[in-house]
Amino acid sequence: MNSEFKKSLKKLFKKVTKGPLVISLISSLIYYYSRFIGKTTRWKMTGVKEFYQTWDKEKSLILTGWHGRALMFPFFWNKERPLNALVSLHQDGRLIAGVLEKYGFGTVGGSSNDNARGAAMELMRSLQKGESIGIIPDGPRGPRMKMTLSPLFYARKTGKPLFGITYGIKNNLIIKKAWDQMMIPLPFSKGIVRVTEPFYVPADASDEELETFRQKFEDLLNNACYETDRQLGIEPTRPDPAGGVKIKRDHSWKGVA
Repeated sequence: MNSEFKKSLKKLFKKVTKGPLVISLISSLIYYYSRFIGKTTRWKMTGVKEFYQTWDKEKSLILTGWHGRALMFPFFWNKERPLNALVSLHQDGRLIAGVLEKYGFGTVGGSSNDNARGAAMELMRSLQKGESIGIIPDGPRGPRMKMTLSPLFYARKTGKPLFGITYGIKNNLIIKKAWDQMMIPLPFSKGIVRVTEPFYVPADASDEELETFRQKFEDLLNNACYETDRQLGIEPTRPDPAGGVKIKRDHSWKGVA
């Protein structure tokens, strides 16, 4: 097989896998697999009751979780409460959007590079009209378990609380070569779902103070991940040691009223 033919075959494969029918099929497979995992796992819930009590009080909130532990998040969501999730516009984002929509989530397409301002305005409007938003703050490409400033901005602007969510499963596969070291849960196992306490950002916090709050919340979410893995007796996933927080690229929210 010559190199030109290999290149042509590779291009064809990429084109086919980016097609809407293939993306829809893969999204369906992920959706049904996550439901299968959810139904066959013995779950322990931590902080979930307090989380919904705060949701009742505040009417809307900002939910965050790391990319590597995002697969099972939709399974635990109460469909009676509207939530719009930010998803990127590239292929992975379209796959995630397909899964979320099958669970009943609303989706907002955008990232720091694509439709940034439009997505930021739509997320802000969601919070203002009583609909919660979901953001994966180390996506779509990392660095792993490092939070951008944007969730903190929405919290400061609206007064709504930030929550972090994570989960772990005793029997799993960790994709070590992936930037996010995603956890692939296996069925018929033991799992823990953990939601952090509510985290508020003062409306008068300066940009310098916002960075301090960002670090505090990042630590809060990471510690929730470490404790979950410790209780399950599995090796914890750690933040990318070589990756700095890409704050400079994340200015889509600036100037949004």
